[in-house]
Amino acid sequence: MHFDCSTLQRLKGTHPAWQLLTSQNAPVTISFLHNAFIASNTRTIPQGVLAGRLEDHLDEARALGMNLPKGAEAYLDDWADSSSGWLHKFYAPGSDEPLFDLTPSTERAIQWVAKLLERRFVGTQSRLQTVFSLLTEIIEGSEANPEARLAELSKRRDQIDAEIAKLKAGQVDLLDPRAMREKFLQMASTARDLLSDFRELDHSFQTLDREVRKKIATWEGGRGELLEDILGDREALTASDQGTSFRAFWDFLMSSERQEQLSDKLKRALGLEAIQELSPDPRLRRIHFDWLAAGDITQRTV
Repeated sequence: MHFDCSTLQRLKGTHPAWQLLTSQNAPVTISFLHNAFIASNTRTIPQGVLAGRLEDHLDEARALGMNLPKGAEAYLDDWADSSSGWLHKFYAPGSDEPLFDLTPSTERAIQWVAKLLERRFVGTQSRLQTVFSLLTEIIEGSEANPEARLAELSKRRDQIDAEIAKLKAGQVDLLDPRAMREKFLQMASTARDLLSDFRELDHSFQTLDREVRKKIATWEGGRGELLEDILGDREALTASDQGTSFRAFWDFLMSSERQEQLSDKLKRALGLEAIQELSPDPRLRRIHFDWLAAGDITQRTV
């Protein structure tokens, strides 16, 4: 990562997220896009629906004295233009009505603003436990010595046996309400971030699609060479860390057993008194179905 002045100067002039944050109507744009896409866990919205919502939003902003001379569809086209890059405008197969989705850059900008507003509670303990757990998985997963792995599994078995003995003796260790809330907030943040991951991967495949179409239009060699080149590009993306991680996640989530487990665990967690004190977003109860819907869009892009 280059964090020098020249790099930041270039980002200031070219990166859509930076341009959105510094745009004249940033409060109107960011608030609308957040409410339309992020708050509702929505991936794609038809132009007619989105324009209707935006018109209402513009009227509210104008009532506050903001100068917004254009109509809703004109603003949507401006935001989807390559000079802005805040929305992705496309057509579904067999449909004449455009669909809109956020670009990854726009989502990053919105998340940054959201963090300025939502930083009410800093869960340091759960973050430390996550770091420790991930490091443990890395070390154990890279250990090639069977004896070392057996020793670690034996240690873990002893810990489980000790916990079982405590439970049989009537000693039940419970999380205190603070710990429950801390872990829940971290879970909710991670769950929403997964939707961002889908949008990021979808954007990567859309970029590849545009590059392929351009390559086809300008190709001067044989068809076999063109096909080999295109399939090589796709294979490189699906075999990347991002692509293989998505495939593993998708295979995991497509299991009906996993979906039932997630539904049950979310229902039980949201029903806890300590969690209800947070007034959690009720949409979290179905967040895994939002993952499925978002992942299906990415699958269709592929």
